[in-house]
Amino acid sequence: MPAFRVGILGATGAVGQKFIRLLQDHPWFTITALGASERSAGQAFREATVWREPSFLSDQVASMVVRACVPEEFDDVDFVFSGLDSGVAGEVEPAFAAAGISVISNAKNFRMHPDVPLVIPEVNPSHLDWVKRQNWSGEGAVDENSAKKKGFIVTNPNCVAIPLTMSLKPLYDAFGVKQVTVTSMQAISGAGYPGVPSMDIMGNLIPYIPDEESKIIEEPLKMLGVPAGSGNEFPIYPTAVRVPVLEGHTLAMVVELDRGGVTEEMVRAAMTDYVSPVADEDLPSTVDPAIIVHTDPFSPRPRQHADQASGMATHVGRIRCTETVQGTIVSYITMAHNTIRGAAGAAILNAELLASKGYFGV
Repeated sequence: MPAFRVGILGATGAVGQKFIRLLQDHPWFTITALGASERSAGQAFREATVWREPSFLSDQVASMVVRACVPEEFDDVDFVFSGLDSGVAGEVEPAFAAAGISVISNAKNFRMHPDVPLVIPEVNPSHLDWVKRQNWSGEGAVDENSAKKKGFIVTNPNCVAIPLTMSLKPLYDAFGVKQVTVTSMQAISGAGYPGVPSMDIMGNLIPYIPDEESKIIEEPLKMLGVPAGSGNEFPIYPTAVRVPVLEGHTLAMVVELDRGGVTEEMVRAAMTDYVSPVADEDLPSTVDPAIIVHTDPFSPRPRQHADQASGMATHVGRIRCTETVQGTIVSYITMAHNTIRGAAGAAILNAELLASKGYFGV
């Protein structure tokens, strides 16, 4: 695999710093440019922000001069990662794509765009081909007869939609799904930095997260190939709750299946035996198994399990089945690291798959 030069947009923020931490020793990607707001542009990165990640910051990155997030400042990259806030991503990301610089985005702005892939590589890698339909520059985004691509946008899902969809995919494939009810117990790191005020969250929980539940409803259906309005969708009924946990979103899932007679052993086997469609790609950020099924009834737990498998696994536990006249209802707990598997790590894995398939061109 050739080395790729990458830029990071929104580098001074919480997601941007997570990108830096995960990319500093990446075997395929080398950080060559950092972008942030006009307020930070022109300063060395170490002067523009306070490093908050629990690991070292290399001198090479710390001394980089932060650039404005405009395409002409990024002429030395093969593509960029976007950790931008949604308030600016909607303008900045298409500008980069129109200039021929592909964007691997963590922002929500284009997740539901019909031509933008919303991808979990272990679930729907074939959706990457949608970039051929994109046309940010007005000249056609991809020349299908050439390895050289023009700029495109690829997104990763919301931090709850990832463990929800990862754990649901084996059930959807094996048994079909009628409806899902989910309560997400979301870590405070999901609110960014400085996040939730301490007097609101310490010894407390907040039973509403603005703008969260609509993403939990829409995004899994797009990834499973049954987007809203298709006539084949099933309802998802979410409740999003902020809890005093640092890292790791935990979901209490209740899934009504299309068929009856499904036992706990059958559900456990479907999840344990699930084969990722990118298992043979040898991507640096993939983990095996992608779904870790726990037998201990007290697992998974964020503090003990979120960082396992480099924070890239989806954990499942407390699987229970109830038979009704309508069919089988499966209840379980699923959990994933929200700022690695649910954010920066997910985008990096998408970029690895794009690189392995030749989408960036060299």
